[in-house]
Amino acid sequence: MLQAPLTARTQAAPLGRQPRRRLALQRFLGWLLGPLWIPLVAAALRFGLRYRVDDLGEVRRQYRRLSQRSEGPLLLCANHLTMIDSAILAWALASPVWYLRHYSSLPWNMPERRNFAFSWPAAVLAYVMKCLPVTRGGPREEVVQTLADFVSLLGRGDVGLLFPEGGRSRTGRVEMESASYGVGRVVRALPGCRVLCVYLRGRQQEGFSRLPARGDRFHVELTLIEPRSDAPGLRAERDIARQIIGHLMGMEQRYFHGRE
Repeated sequence: MLQAPLTARTQAAPLGRQPRRRLALQRFLGWLLGPLWIPLVAAALRFGLRYRVDDLGEVRRQYRRLSQRSEGPLLLCANHLTMIDSAILAWALASPVWYLRHYSSLPWNMPERRNFAFSWPAAVLAYVMKCLPVTRGGPREEVVQTLADFVSLLGRGDVGLLFPEGGRSRTGRVEMESASYGVGRVVRALPGCRVLCVYLRGRQQEGFSRLPARGDRFHVELTLIEPRSDAPGLRAERDIARQIIGHLMGMEQRYFHGRE
């Protein structure tokens, strides 16, 4: 049975009536068409690109437990190496059937508009697939509004996904210097927000690329944290972002240590 759209879990971030209706419509249409696009994406990754995930059952059990027992907003933060990391991550965390029953646990994300909404067909797909495209370096008003939309959705019970490095790592490793303050702003705007750090890496992935190698196997590690900072303003956003990046760096070190 499909989950009813937009069930509230926590108090939503304040938005006007028109933005709330716009987001509710986008969410409803994505949910309504979910039985079409969610299995298709999963099939493309599993059978088209022949991807595999190590310990898939355990990874999915962990995510089910963490997402369903969260008492506040839940934000996923992951390292970033390829153009389809968000799709691989969502597929690794739960099955299509489970997402159809728990649509709020399928993460929203904020992809670069020029990569994922560059034409009207691409924009339609992004709209349906729980994306809020944003232009990196674009008008400040657009970025602020998109962040406000993202915060509102998480405040109302949906899960979100951000890449705290702000873009794909050019060195192939998580870098503290690349920490984006936007993730700190989102966490600060959501009281009680917990962050699920996700380290995702293909065995054949040495550096950044458009796509992982065909037939690659992925390592996935999850760590739940609740970053805090007593600093004011931008300093708090920076501290929170650096805490998240620090956890991802530790997960990456464990991954490479295990390979050695």
